[in-house]
Amino acid sequence: MNIPLLLHHRFKRMGWCLLIPATIVGIFLAANGFNKEWLNMHVFAFWYDKGIFSNGGAFDWVEVKAGNTLVAVIWLIGALMVGFSKEKLEDEFIANLRLSSLLWSVWINYLLLLVSYIFIYGFPFLNVMLYNMFTILIIFIARFNFILYRSSKMVPDEK
Repeated sequence: MNIPLLLHHRFKRMGWCLLIPATIVGIFLAANGFNKEWLNMHVFAFWYDKGIFSNGGAFDWVEVKAGNTLVAVIWLIGALMVGFSKEKLEDEFIANLRLSSLLWSVWINYLLLLVSYIFIYGFPFLNVMLYNMFTILIIFIARFNFILYRSSKMVPDEK
C-alpha cells in the first residue's frame, strides 16, 4: 500500500528522539509558568507586539525569549514524525487504524474544546487554547500506538 504523504519508517525513531526530550522540557516549562528566560535571540517576525502600552509592528527583527518556541517547534516536528511515519509493514489494517485514530483524535479534541468554551473563561482559556494545539497529535499518537500494540499481542501471525 503506497500512501504518498507518509514519511519513511526510519523517521519514527528520529521523531521519538525529538518528542520525548521536548515533552519533558515542555512539562518542566509548563510547571514553571513558561517564564524561564533562556535563549534570548533576534528573530524575524511577521507580526509582533512589544507590550500593552507600546506599538507593535510587522516584518521586522525583534528580540524574544525563544526557548519556549524552540521546545514547541521540536515537539511538533517530533510528533509529526512519529505520527505520520510508515510502519515497517504498511497494509490496509494499518491504514484503517491510522484513519480511525485520526478521526478519534479530532472528535475528542473538539469535544474538549467545546467543554472548554462552555466552562472556562478569562485568562485560563488562553492556556486551554495553548494546550489545544497539541492535543490532536497527542491523542492520535496514543490511540494509534495503543491499538497497534494491542493488536500485535492479540492476533497470531497469519503466515
